[in-house]
Amino acid sequence: MTEPTLNYVHCPGAAASRQGTSGEGEGGHRMAYWEWNATGDPAHPHVVVCVHGLTRQGRDFDVLARRLARHARMVCPDVAGRGHSDWLADAAHYQIPVYAADMLALLAQVHAQAPIGTLDWVGTSMGGLIGMALCGQPDLPLPVPVRRLVLNDVGPTLEWPALQRIGQYVGRVVEFPSAEAAIEGLRAVSAGFGPHTAEAWRALSEPLLRPQPDGSVRLHYDPAIAENFRHLTPESSRAGDAQLWQLYDAIRAQTLVLRGAESDLLLPATVQAMAARGPRAPVVEWPGVGHAPTLVAAEQVDVVERFLFGEAQGSAGVQETRP
Repeated sequence: MTEPTLNYVHCPGAAASRQGTSGEGEGGHRMAYWEWNATGDPAHPHVVVCVHGLTRQGRDFDVLARRLARHARMVCPDVAGRGHSDWLADAAHYQIPVYAADMLALLAQVHAQAPIGTLDWVGTSMGGLIGMALCGQPDLPLPVPVRRLVLNDVGPTLEWPALQRIGQYVGRVVEFPSAEAAIEGLRAVSAGFGPHTAEAWRALSEPLLRPQPDGSVRLHYDPAIAENFRHLTPESSRAGDAQLWQLYDAIRAQTLVLRGAESDLLLPATVQAMAARGPRAPVVEWPGVGHAPTLVAAEQVDVVERFLFGEAQGSAGVQETRP
């Protein structure tokens, strides 16, 4: 069975609260990333970057990456403050512009190791916002433009009630008495992910856990990622939406929107607007799922695979469904 390798890239700019070995004396911080390759060609020119949501990490994409690795090099970063990446010294730096700059450093390193000929992006929630930041600014120094962009349950309008809901749990409960308690606690705050078997949920949850000497476990992320949420207001949220729509309208990558039919972050009205402007993205929606689809179920993986690696023309084999 294909397994990923763990790698690191040095990201200049925001300082780490603790430096990894390779980052000592360099300033900035280290970002971890998982790379999958089952093509037999370690220099395969097609690269797909998969970026996770707010409190998650790169191993969220194990099922998707294991499937897609037969077509391309799969790169799944742990965004700063999560997973195996450094935590940042200043919580104010946990924001999209910093994350986007980190992704430029990552892509520059991947490109230097083996030239990127084709670049695609799969972003869940926060990972989709980072993708919009990169695709919506044509002057950024990407190795090549993003060809296809998957926005998983996120768009330029972020609903205020959903942001409030997320803010109620992020950073507040990060320690549990046992792994089993942590897995059940994560299930309780992740109902929007939709139904999963016990085995699938454990596979999604275990990479998030950090065992402690006393037998308890902590979640993998820096609780300070919640700080910016605590400063959000409806007014600042609306201002952010306006900036996101500017980015979305400038996207030239072929774009697909995935949506959980019960999502409270991405509403049907936003999806309809996304279909009418900018890259005019089609949408595929799954019933019984909220925010956000995990891309673990076979039918979800199939849709992404067809979009990225199907026919070169049209919708790449994706059948659009409207909310």
